[in-house]
Amino acid sequence: MSNDTNVDDPPEDAPDSAPKEDGIAEQDRSQGRQGDRLPPEEEDGDRREDVDDLEDSIDEFGPDPEPDPHEDGSADGDDIETVEDLGSTVEVDPGVEVDEEIAEDDLLGGLKIDTTADIEVPDRLVDQVIGQDEARDIIIKAAKQRRHVMMIGSPGTGKSMLAKAMSQLLPQEDLQDVLVYHNPDDGNEPKVRTVPAGKGEQIIDAHKEEARKRNQMRSILMWIIIAIIIGYAILARNILLGILAAGIIWLIFRYTSRGTDAMVPNMIVDNGDQRTAPFEDATGAHAGALLGDVRHDPFQSGGMETPSHDRVEPGSIHKSNKGVLFVDEINTLDVRTQQKLMTAIQEGEFSITGQSERSSGAMVQTEPVPCDFVMIAAGNLDAMENMHPALRSRIKGYGYEVYMDDTIEDTPEMRRKYARFIAQEVERDGRLPHFTRDAVEELILEAKRRAGRKDHLTLLFRNLGGLVRVAGDIARAEDREHTTRDDVLQAKERSRSIEQQLADDYIERRKDYELQVTKDGVEGRVNGLAVMGEDSGIMLPVMAEIAPAQGGGQVIATGKLKEMAEESVQNVSAIIKKFSDVDLSEKDIHIQFVQAGQQGVDGDSASITVATAVISALEDIPVDQSVAMTGSLSVRGDVLPVGGVTHKIEAAAKAGCSRVIIPKANEQDVMIEEEYEEMVEIIPCSNISEVLDVALMGEPRKDSLVDRLKSITESAFDQGQGAVGSASGSNPSPQ
Repeated sequence: MSNDTNVDDPPEDAPDSAPKEDGIAEQDRSQGRQGDRLPPEEEDGDRREDVDDLEDSIDEFGPDPEPDPHEDGSADGDDIETVEDLGSTVEVDPGVEVDEEIAEDDLLGGLKIDTTADIEVPDRLVDQVIGQDEARDIIIKAAKQRRHVMMIGSPGTGKSMLAKAMSQLLPQEDLQDVLVYHNPDDGNEPKVRTVPAGKGEQIIDAHKEEARKRNQMRSILMWIIIAIIIGYAILARNILLGILAAGIIWLIFRYTSRGTDAMVPNMIVDNGDQRTAPFEDATGAHAGALLGDVRHDPFQSGGMETPSHDRVEPGSIHKSNKGVLFVDEINTLDVRTQQKLMTAIQEGEFSITGQSERSSGAMVQTEPVPCDFVMIAAGNLDAMENMHPALRSRIKGYGYEVYMDDTIEDTPEMRRKYARFIAQEVERDGRLPHFTRDAVEELILEAKRRAGRKDHLTLLFRNLGGLVRVAGDIARAEDREHTTRDDVLQAKERSRSIEQQLADDYIERRKDYELQVTKDGVEGRVNGLAVMGEDSGIMLPVMAEIAPAQGGGQVIATGKLKEMAEESVQNVSAIIKKFSDVDLSEKDIHIQFVQAGQQGVDGDSASITVATAVISALEDIPVDQSVAMTGSLSVRGDVLPVGGVTHKIEAAAKAGCSRVIIPKANEQDVMIEEEYEEMVEIIPCSNISEVLDVALMGEPRKDSLVDRLKSITESAFDQGQGAVGSASGSNPSPQ
């Protein structure tokens, strides 16, 4: 990428005006340098001779010869076409043999490797992106056309990586240095000049040299005058008056020399060493860091003040000029900051002023500073709620919006890419031992489990990368050459989330106090299953009791139920009224979620648990305490899919249950660890009668109840199964 601005082809978005202080400005304008603003005229024309020669040379001789773009990794126009052609078919494992015959069944997609050291990692970040094919293609197109992009999705899906990749793909631009000069007409309005990248430092060095020479001449002149005054005082025999006069002369020269130093410009953007488009991550930046600021000066007068132009600080929008500005969690920006950011996007330039109203910097406002950047905004789904509508409209109107996927279909090619991802993490960290084939297979199995869907892989790579680093740290601590499967298994235990650790501790405590029953049968008590956080299963018993009503019968539920849980209880009451022979108008139904904790209960995945407990209490039929269950329930009695079934099943196994009832639609989502497969029997059910048939004990009474329910609702269940079956291919949200 070239560092110099072509005088015959000025940047389109550069400022179109320049101050008219001296002849250099006229010369610049005659050669079409719209982006240059010149410093104020010096007191003495010949004092700027060297600086003028340097600045004239920038315009007279044009830019330096362009370096070979392939030497520094930057992309030229032809390279962009090649990258665009990559699309979603980038080579995964160059130099590694693939056995296509076993690829479909092999966990590594047919890769014939011993360790991840055999996998070559691509140099370009865009080639390292995994799973987000649509987002990557959009980034490639946006880079070529310089479009803004907003990426919305879960944390850890690769938004920041795609933003960095875009800075490598941007078309070649003329990078610029930005200088701020003192304005002799108005010190609170510093002047701005842009020059080709690398020239700013030369100009500043020339100004400093001129200032040094000027100060040296002033010092010589000052000591000559002081010597004359002292000599005259000695001859006049008035030494005291001579010393006083010499002191005054010294103060005068010292005061005026500060004005000379103030003529040295301040370079706020230095791209001298930049060979690719700048990338600025402004996530969480306050207004001053994002938009630029002017430092406060406690000394406002008396010759001790710092010149205004020396106190100017650039913002991320100015540093990212001709590059990429990345802002994650865009909704956390203040509304006024978002409005100013929108102005900067629209105008391509933004003046720097003090952001604090009580600071002396608020009096300073520079000329407009170039900020022609490509913006990539990112955030979770809630980011769109608090985002300024006009800012979003600006991005959408001149760019793209893309949603980041959480999972990707499990294919041999994707498994090979996951193996490459592990190699990328090892290479990026630089301190981890490479992973053996067995270790990579275990990590891919974990990616399947974390997806929460059968035949899918998770795209939450940040969390998966954390597991890679923990496993590598374990192997490195034991000074092993490679990271093994045992290290990965140990890392899975060590890297448990806080919620999982709390859940495990909770289960252990409940065992100590015998609050968990897993033997025999109990009327009105059912072992429900729930999820803490995102990936932590826990047992949640539900108890039901029937009492005579003091007035009209009602359903009373305790356990800090939230809105969705309360609605599910109401749905269950409708089923009970339909399926039970008991007159509920004379009964109060009390439902208790045992030890629900301070966070309470949310979601409707305990619906079949509540229904089973209430029906058991109404009919005085015990519930098998070796059975646990999870599932949502429709008002017609259909068992609907829920989320987190894998973690719930594992929690039931840890608690000692031997059978687990899940919705039939979730059967495809079960991917439990091998150690739990022999511990529990998984029973899919599609309606409430099947649930009761499994959970209730006491054959004569249970069979009579189940037969009665089937006879009443046989046609309804037949219709309901079709509805459930149509949902089996969906990805239910965790409840």
